[in-house]
Amino acid sequence: MFDPEKARAASQLLVRHWDKGTRLDAIPEELRPQTRIEGYAIQSHVIDRSAAPLFGWKIAATSLAGQRHINVDGPMAGRLLAEKAVEVGGAVSLATSRMRVAEIEFAFRFGRQLPPRSAPYEIAEVMDAVATVHPTIEIPDSRYEDFCAVGASQLIADNACANLFVIGEAVEDDWRDADLAQHPVVAFVSGKSEHHGTGAAVLGDPRIALAWIVNELSGLGIALQPGQVVSR
Repeated sequence: MFDPEKARAASQLLVRHWDKGTRLDAIPEELRPQTRIEGYAIQSHVIDRSAAPLFGWKIAATSLAGQRHINVDGPMAGRLLAEKAVEVGGAVSLATSRMRVAEIEFAFRFGRQLPPRSAPYEIAEVMDAVATVHPTIEIPDSRYEDFCAVGASQLIADNACANLFVIGEAVEDDWRDADLAQHPVVAFVSGKSEHHGTGAAVLGDPRIALAWIVNELSGLGIALQPGQVVSR
């Protein structure tokens, strides 16, 4: 087991850089996680900074292109903090952002708990626990100078590049029978450019990604709670 005091110290170091908008090359060797599990042990302390309950979760690196870009071999889970939520129509500065990117996503708000268990959750039972779906914009960022060089364990420790996010109103149309994989997504930037995508960019289907994070958290002994949101 990763030393809890080292995990807390590593998290506090990353959070200080997060708050100041500064960067570090890597977690000091004596505090550095060597595995994904150790990375999650560090990440778990990020909630220590927050007075509010955990808002929810994000999934990073859900496409092969994204995984290759940051040199990881699979998705990563991160925590969404309530104080990092931006109101719809709000404005944010990217002056200190290292990544300088906005991602258009689906967010799923859970209506009931999905507790940890030994058997994997199937997509159908995960979707059955979802209460509402929301359009979302995530504005990720990294506390590392070169986030492509530090590896998965340190990126997980750094809360899987979680930062700011906007959660829109719940979709009113019947979304349960919608083909989310083929659902078109269009982003307009200052009325000057258009960017197009589909839900298939997320592990082939956002529902697959949602089941992935439920099972990732289950393996860590973490339950998704009613009211929590998962964005991807």
